[in-house]
Amino acid sequence: MAIEHWAEEDFEMSEQAECASHRSAPVHTHPDDVPLLTALSALADPVRMQLIRELAGHPDWALSCSNFDVPVGRAAKSHHFSVLRDAGLVEQRDQGPKRLNRLRREEFDARFPGLLDLTLRADGTD
Repeated sequence: MAIEHWAEEDFEMSEQAECASHRSAPVHTHPDDVPLLTALSALADPVRMQLIRELAGHPDWALSCSNFDVPVGRAAKSHHFSVLRDAGLVEQRDQGPKRLNRLRREEFDARFPGLLDLTLRADGTD
């Protein structure tokens, strides 16, 4: 009986360690909860604009974070995605070792009509 109890504790501890080794799921802010200044700040950075443009050109969940060729390191790229999530622009989900992304265009457009269209214009005019 003592051996069974020890084996149960050992299994529970290894299960907890395995779960702890996984990264936590990303936290998302719904666009309805985003102030205009937060949205504008997120869209003002050239690296984040590059990420948004690439997402806009692909189907939802088609790109993992490693698919983006931006001129920053891994930690900075992670920070940029965090800013985009906090602004309600990007949703992410983990699929195995990959973190997949989608542009929350419909939800963002409902909150800030036309803002994303203006910022996605390639020439930056109008």
